[in-house]
Amino acid sequence: MSEAETLADLQADCRALAEELLQAMSRTGAMVATAESCTGGLIAGAITDVAGSSAVFDRGFVTYSNEAKQDMLGVKEATLEAFGAVSAQTATEMVLGARRRSRAGYAVSVTGVAGPGGGTPMKPVGLVWMGLSGPGDLTSVVELRWDPDWSRDMIRAATVRAALEALIGRVMLASENQTSPAAP
Repeated sequence: MSEAETLADLQADCRALAEELLQAMSRTGAMVATAESCTGGLIAGAITDVAGSSAVFDRGFVTYSNEAKQDMLGVKEATLEAFGAVSAQTATEMVLGARRRSRAGYAVSVTGVAGPGGGTPMKPVGLVWMGLSGPGDLTSVVELRWDPDWSRDMIRAATVRAALEALIGRVMLASENQTSPAAP
């Protein structure tokens, strides 16, 4: 399969996942916010491409520069200096900032190196940190490592798909916890 075909498949997956996310979230009445660096608003775009998204999408923060991360999300300068923009710590502060500065019960953040340049041995092209936060202040961060030979478009599309899948999983987990009977 060519890269163009793989990219088209990824983008189709994102469309289907965004529709699934809207269905899952519409049952909860919760809202979602995004905090994006390397994807530049593509996660928000995938969600808002679906009709009816205004019922569940609160806002998106595109924080490409360190200054934007600080100004819009409250990421600490000390965090950026100590760990860099592409780090678990920054992804965590981004996702928590998105929740604090929105009406969203769920948020996702991504920060990474989409390439083709900009990578280092410690932070290669394809490295993305994703933060996820939801009800009950359950917050997590995960390291994603995409193929460094992939194009920028492929890395970004794979990141969007991973973010949508993570949001769906978090919404479904919260829904299961709310509908589970109490232990005797």
